[in-house]
Amino acid sequence: MAKKEDPGVYRVTEIIGTSTKSWEDAAKNAVETAAKSLRDLRIAEVLKLDMKVEDGKVVAYRARVSLSFKYEG
Repeated sequence: MAKKEDPGVYRVTEIIGTSTKSWEDAAKNAVETAAKSLRDLRIAEVLKLDMKVEDGKVVAYRARVSLSFKYEG
């Protein structure tokens, strides 16, 4: 049986996750860190990927993530 969608209001916010390993790890870090303080996360969408470069070498991967979570006013 399919789960019914809860009626309610959802908020969307953007966060940036970082990693020295990969963009995937950066996005995962963003979601897992946000989940510690935001309740009922629903959707995570990667909006933009970039890298931090120092002395011609990639030193960090960054993922800008849009998160949707249930708003409880």
